[in-house]
Amino acid sequence: MPAAASGWTPVFVQRPVAATGSGGVSTLSPAAPNGWVPAPTPPFTQEAGVNCDFPLHAEPVVDEVVTRVLERFPDGSIRRDAYRGDLVVRVTNDETGGHYDADVSGSALVDHATDGSQTWYVAGPVLLRVREGQGNIPRGLWIVDGLYRLAISATGHRTLTMVRGSLDNVCDHL
Repeated sequence: MPAAASGWTPVFVQRPVAATGSGGVSTLSPAAPNGWVPAPTPPFTQEAGVNCDFPLHAEPVVDEVVTRVLERFPDGSIRRDAYRGDLVVRVTNDETGGHYDADVSGSALVDHATDGSQTWYVAGPVLLRVREGQGNIPRGLWIVDGLYRLAISATGHRTLTMVRGSLDNVCDHL
């Protein structure tokens, strides 16, 4: 999932991700069949201490994520959208050059609130960036897998509620 506005890297995120941390808004291209359009996940770089103890760079090596708007607010902004598709993000430790390929090919339904907060309902893995004190899980670059809900406040605080699943900190692999 894209990680953009959500801080995912869906790297569900950043995007979005593509729920990734502090920015990015997906630009929808003309509608494809059934309304699904590409939702590219942007690469990102983090300084040491933000998510991991070392500086890192992440970029998709496989990105077939698509999105579909399901509902809009009266002003035309997105109220609910969905994401699906294959996404593999290569995360590189910029100090050592070591890398880890994270398969984060989850699917998500995302509810957007008018205050900028989001609620993600997810099946499968996504990449979630969490800063110190900004989530109910520790700082890290997490592969969250399973069935879960992720609430992202307007200030960026992440609250993960697992129904069933697992957490794996990519920082530990590098």
